[in-house]
Formats: sequence, structure tokens, C-alpha cells
Amino acid sequence: MVGIVFIDGGWNDLRTPRERSESIDKSRNFTIFLGTAEILGGAGVVRGIWPQLDAFGLIMAMPGATYDKIFVWHTGFWGGKTYGWRYDPMLPVMNLVVFTNGGPYVLTK
Repeated sequence: MVGIVFIDGGWNDLRTPRERSESIDKSRNFTIFLGTAEILGGAGVVRGIWPQLDAFGLIMAMPGATYDKIFVWHTGFWGGKTYGWRYDPMLPVMNLVVFTNGGPYVLTK
């Protein structure tokens, strides 16, 4: 499920990168990079292809998004005009589970 969430988020970044970059206050190139990374990382987690590395990359993407929602956009925990950031802390935790128990390509046993 966590992979599907990131694939969908990445698709939203790549579908209309100019509009999306304006809405998140980032450059168009960064938005394309972020969308591509989310799709590839999400697909890797879903398919089980080096899931630990994919999960680690997705964990690294989340603090920036959560920081912007809380401190830059001043979005409340439950939202207001938007959906808030109440689900954002769960995504790195779910990826942490994948990272520590990553299937057939685990780094340690």
C-alpha cells in the first residue's frame, strides 16, 4: 500500500509538473525529479526489487514534505483547507517496516 501511495503522488507531480511545482513552491525540475523518484521507489517497494533501498529513499523524501506542510504552509494536523499532515508521519514508519524486513533482498539477516 505504501508503494501505491508514492506511485500516485509521483504521478501527480509528473502529470502537470509546472502547475504542481507552483503549488508546492519548488522548481519544475525538482518536481520532475521528485515525481520520478516517488514512482520508481514506490514501484520498487511494490515489486520487491531492492525494497530496502527503495524504502530508504522514500523515507528520505518525507521530512521535506512534512516540514513544508507544518512550518511553511502552516497546515494543521487535521487540515483546514486541505487534508492536513496527519497521515504523513505514517509513511516513513511504513517504509521503515519495509526497510527493516525487506523481503528476499534484505541487507542483513
